[in-house]
Amino acid sequence: MRATLAPAFAVCVGALLAGCSEPPGTSLFPLDQGRSWTYRLTSEWENNTSERETVVLRNEGRDSLLDSGAAYRRRSDSGIDYWLRADATGIYRVATKMDVEEAPNLDPKPRYVLKAPIAVGTSWPASTTTYLLRRRADFPPEIRHSHPSVPMVYTVEALDQPVETPAGAFAHCVKVRGDAKLKLFSDPVKGWQDMPLTTLEWYCPGVGLVRVERSEPANSTFLVGGTMKMELMSWE
Repeated sequence: MRATLAPAFAVCVGALLAGCSEPPGTSLFPLDQGRSWTYRLTSEWENNTSERETVVLRNEGRDSLLDSGAAYRRRSDSGIDYWLRADATGIYRVATKMDVEEAPNLDPKPRYVLKAPIAVGTSWPASTTTYLLRRRADFPPEIRHSHPSVPMVYTVEALDQPVETPAGAFAHCVKVRGDAKLKLFSDPVKGWQDMPLTTLEWYCPGVGLVRVERSEPANSTFLVGGTMKMELMSWE
């Protein structure tokens, strides 16, 4: 059964899908210039190691993107720029660029962040990579170097969700789930196995992305997997 949106929430989603940035802070994925988000990123591996870092994302406004027209640019303090657009079909990425690259890399087709309609059951494909899976002996150990693009299916799993983060409590959030499998050689006993990759994302009206949970278990003698959590600490 598809859930029904409350009137105020429906207005918010309507503004999102129309690509409007005014009034600011009324969408699930704000694109208006000057907005910024600070996240706490915690990664934990099955070999009992962990890492913690801070990630900052900033909206840089609209600019021209090669010959494909204007798009909204979002920049990460890790040195990556993302260009996004909004229309009746949803919010989608159209290009990326790392600081070491000369020009943006256009996506061969739109990579959706949120696809319309914002309703339980709406799903879409998008590529991902591995963030946690590593080989125990090879170099470089990260699986993403050999598997940079893995097909994942994202689905709107729930609406009107409450979420707790270090930045505070949020309500009326949309929960999105992503599922993928990556076939890897696990070990001589288990052989080749489909390793599950799972992502949970929460988007809240007036704020944007507030929480991400990623799971990449391995349970293997050749591989090590883990979990990652990204939580909103503050936003402007």
